[in-house]
Amino acid sequence: MIISHQKGRGKKIHLLLDETYQITTDVDFWAEHYIKDGTEIDEEEWQALVHAINYRKAVNKCFDLLSRRDHSVKELKTKLLRSVDPESADAAIDRMLELGYLDDEKYAKALLHHLTENKNMSAAFIRQEMFRRGVPGEIVTALLSETEIDNVAAIEELIVKKYRTKLLAENGREKVIAALMRKGFSYSDIREAFRNLEEEYEL
Repeated sequence: MIISHQKGRGKKIHLLLDETYQITTDVDFWAEHYIKDGTEIDEEEWQALVHAINYRKAVNKCFDLLSRRDHSVKELKTKLLRSVDPESADAAIDRMLELGYLDDEKYAKALLHHLTENKNMSAAFIRQEMFRRGVPGEIVTALLSETEIDNVAAIEELIVKKYRTKLLAENGREKVIAALMRKGFSYSDIREAFRNLEEEYEL
């Protein structure tokens, strides 16, 4: 098989075998793994090159996603599999773990703090959200078992900061209760929060 390359848009480099397009990489990779046009390579050499290209693509995708926000291992792998093969995804995940850029326990603690302090979410919603983001069940269970989440206090803060004006609308109370229940709060906790706020805010 005879290898050659063509420059594409931007930094893209298209690789061809026997003048037929095969795969795309970038100029940085090609500078490191350059093979002169017209060179004959065998199937083993070609597959090694393809593996290296796919691995680089997976690692770059990891860096791109992690630069935007932290991810759980499962969440990151799910996103990687949309554009890279499973073997490359696993290898890239291993590299991120090796570099310390992935840590499910650390990620779960940061997510818990965000959902409780910034979002005032219920314990039930937090559990659901952590599972949705791929945090392992044992980490979720351990973290929530050692964390006291005051659902009533969270409801009170949401009512005062977010829903107080909505209570003035027609059927406002019913709509606010429905919104709070969608966030995973129980009716009994919502009722208790309203009782606590009634005298102070005349709800």
